[in-house]
Parts: sequence; structure tokens; C-alpha cells
Amino acid sequence: MTTTQQVPGRPEDTTAPPAARPGTAAPQAAASPAAVAPVAAVLARMRVLEATLPPADGIAVFNRVYLSVTEEIARRLGAGGFQDPSAAGELDAVFARRYLAAVDAAGAGLTVPACWRPLFQLRRHPGVRPLQFALAGINAHIGHDLALAVVGTCRTLECEPAALAADFDRVGDLLEGMEERIRESLMPGPDLLDVADPLTHLAGSWSLEMARDGAWAAARVLWSLRALPETAREFAERLGSGVGLVGRCLLTPLG
Repeated sequence: MTTTQQVPGRPEDTTAPPAARPGTAAPQAAASPAAVAPVAAVLARMRVLEATLPPADGIAVFNRVYLSVTEEIARRLGAGGFQDPSAAGELDAVFARRYLAAVDAAGAGLTVPACWRPLFQLRRHPGVRPLQFALAGINAHIGHDLALAVVGTCRTLECEPAALAADFDRVGDLLEGMEERIRESLMPGPDLLDVADPLTHLAGSWSLEMARDGAWAAARVLWSLRALPETAREFAERLGSGVGLVGRCLLTPLG
């Protein structure tokens, strides 16, 4: 499910590995221990959640998916799979911390960000299927958190979003490559096709490719608004509310 569609406003990635863009690869190096350390820290936290949450809990379902993705990103960082390993590691860690902050807020009885609220509210609903939990979590994290993570990383590294574009696309292609396996692993078996039919239609209404393209566009808007903090804050809040509404639809109980 990978794609080569170019996102408007994003420079074309001409530094992808030879398998993706023959003859245009740039030299890449394995990440330093300092670049991998932040990713290792968020991985450790996700593994604790994996060991402590009930398997059927909606957050546990999403956490398993996200853990597998982050482990693959860490592997590729170590193998030199990114143009700028330090920047890619920082972006991945900043991104993951937004999800972990939502988990912490829920655990402390605090208000959860609007994009995450439906998943935390319905995480134990017996009529919501595992695939719905996974897609709702991915929707919240990509649709809202990713844009803010790009901006946060750019502030930390004092760079423009364009500097992250190539590795942003690499992570996006990795996600899209894993999406089909995620969907297949969480769909009911052939003996439950009657139950799965509405689930198939519901899951097909959401697109990871469109979500990540929207995240990049939102990041660019937020970056352009950095001198207008109140406007940027309102934009981010509206973005979170809209993403939360989509998440609520994805979590429509089916049984």
C-alpha cells in the first residue's frame, strides 16, 4: 500500500533508497547512540503498557500496533535507513510522546486531547472491534499529533519543515506498507463475514495516505503561524476536534 504520490508543497524526495528511486540515492549513515536513545525510551514505555494493559483494551490494541511500527523505525535508524538519523529519531520520539502524554492524562484523571477522547471513552466498549480501535488510534496520532510533532521538532532543531520532508516520507511509506498487514491481522475470519461486512465498509472509509498528507499540510500551516501563537493554538484545537469527530465515527459500535 505504499505510494509515490507527491504532497503539494513538499519537496520531492530524491534521496530514497535505490529500490524506491533507482540511481538517486544519497549516502546514509546509521544513527548514533544519541539519536537512538530517545526512541529507545519511548519504546520502553510502550512495552510497559503492552505488559500491563488488558489485551482487549482499545488502548492496548493501538499500543501493540504502534509498538511494532516504532520497533521497525528503530531498526531502520540503526541500519541507516534515514537521510538524517538524528532528525528522524527526534521526530519519532517527539511524536510518540504526544500519545504517551494522552495515556498519562487519562491515567491521572485529566482531560485527554480531543483527538484521543473517543478512543479513551470507548476503549472498553464490547461492540467496538479491534480494527476500529487501531484505526481510531492511528487517526488521532497521524491526524493531529504528527503535525504538532513536526513543528516541535523543527523548533528544537531550528530547521524548516522542508528539512524533515524526506524522512517524513520514509516513515509514511513504512506506515502504509504495514497498514495492510494491520488490517488483515485485526479483521474477523471468513466465518464471521456477516459481522465483518459493516466493519469492512467503516474501515474502508478512512485513508492513512490522506491522513498523513493532511498532517504535512497542517504542519506547514502551523509553522507559518508560529509568529501568531493564539491563531496557531486555535488552529491546532480545531484540528484536534475535527480529528476526534472522525475517530468517533470510526468507533461506531457494530455489535
